[in-house]
Amino acid sequence: MKKLVAYITAGFPDPDFSVDLALSLKESGVDILELGVPFSDPVADGPVIESANLQALKNGFEIERLFEITEKISTQIPTLWMGYFNPFYHRGIDFFVGQARKSGAQGFIIPDLPYEETKGYKQLIENSGLSLISFIAPTHPKERIELIAKESQNFIYLVAYAGITGSGAFEDLSTTVATIKASTTTPVFVGFGVNEKTAKEKAKGVDGVIVGSAFVKVLLDDSLTGAQKVSKISSLAREIKDKINA
Repeated sequence: MKKLVAYITAGFPDPDFSVDLALSLKESGVDILELGVPFSDPVADGPVIESANLQALKNGFEIERLFEITEKISTQIPTLWMGYFNPFYHRGIDFFVGQARKSGAQGFIIPDLPYEETKGYKQLIENSGLSLISFIAPTHPKERIELIAKESQNFIYLVAYAGITGSGAFEDLSTTVATIKASTTTPVFVGFGVNEKTAKEKAKGVDGVIVGSAFVKVLLDDSLTGAQKVSKISSLAREIKDKINA
């Protein structure tokens, strides 16, 4: 069965809501949760996730809330921390590794940390029993794809297109997927622009999909109550999980 990875912005609109939503997503078929660390300049994300990041920070998000949320959900659903390198660098990767082990997070997704810069951090993370998720893009040359794939852990984040999350662009990933599959047995999950309309097509040939903007868009809908947001996002997750496995 193909996997569904869900991204939500940690602590938005508040930590208790994040816990309720995470547990509901688990019951709705989500296999892995990406807890997004709010940051003021999320360069790989589109306006939807950027807005959620900025609102979370405006609401007074503190990094300790990330750890508290994780402690409450990580025994129920595998949890990864997705964030930009600045906060990890500022507090120290060793600090975050310690907090991840304490709270039950399984590892990190850091989209603005180039492969060449991961070496020192990757060893520390993996020696602690955690994962640093590898990114591969269809614009990468074959030799780079093979190199990254062979060193991957947990899963590979295959970027569906060059650009930002949520834009809905499409590229033929078949050649890239074939190169990855020939180099590793690590599962390949495709992200960027995946929603209820595109999930079935984008899931072809890969092991799962990563959905973010489609869920966060509901979080930003002020016409809905908190309970309605949880219900709508959970329903959307069930629909996407069904479509990628149809």
